[in-house]
Amino acid sequence: MTEPLIARGGKAVYGAPLGILMLDARFPRIPGDMGNATTWPFPVMYRVVKGATPERVVLQGAEGLLDDFLAAAAELVDQGAEALTTNCGFLTLFQRELAAHVCVPVATSALMQVPWVQAMLPPGKRVGIVTVSKSSLTDAHLTAAGVPLDVPVAGTEGGREFFRVLIRAEKQDMDVALAEQDILDAGRSLVAAHPEVGAIVLECTNMPPYARALREVVGLPVFDIVSMIEWFHAGIRPRRYG
Repeated sequence: MTEPLIARGGKAVYGAPLGILMLDARFPRIPGDMGNATTWPFPVMYRVVKGATPERVVLQGAEGLLDDFLAAAAELVDQGAEALTTNCGFLTLFQRELAAHVCVPVATSALMQVPWVQAMLPPGKRVGIVTVSKSSLTDAHLTAAGVPLDVPVAGTEGGREFFRVLIRAEKQDMDVALAEQDILDAGRSLVAAHPEVGAIVLECTNMPPYARALREVVGLPVFDIVSMIEWFHAGIRPRRYG
């Protein structure tokens, strides 16, 4: 006798096990950006945390926003998310609290890749970081991600487009070519100042669209939030073979 096929319930949404906590922003999110759903080869769920502007999270250390992120994270898990990430590398500050609150795997920041990448490099080589704001990336951010405090870092604050559109919100439109140039300039300055850099991790979740161009310019491996979350998702939904 054939056993009946039983569908199990308990969730509101199915087939999208990864939840993404989004900042409250209106700049364009091009393909490759974490906030563009076409970036992902698998379904995701989004939740915007109201009031969590890039300026407030990056420049003001996300002060006063922990409870809002905890509530949004719980909502995503209640809807059906089995693991969570965020769309700002500076939210590494909330890694421990988020994971404890929702009791599912949480990967808040691309910075969490730094120890993994470092372990792969030959002796004498180090990981370098390109971030949207070097002056805002504190020891607390690095420590929360397990990153050495003396890690080489370059930022985009001095650029013409990327920082002022994403963080300062001076306009909603973005010149993609100028934004890319800001990333490339930061990468070049990082490698020039630190020739021991053997690989780069992009802190900012809006930088993956430019990772390939940076790889071609500096000739080094480049890792970002997309490379990290694709790995993360593979553990949630392992590939079926044969």
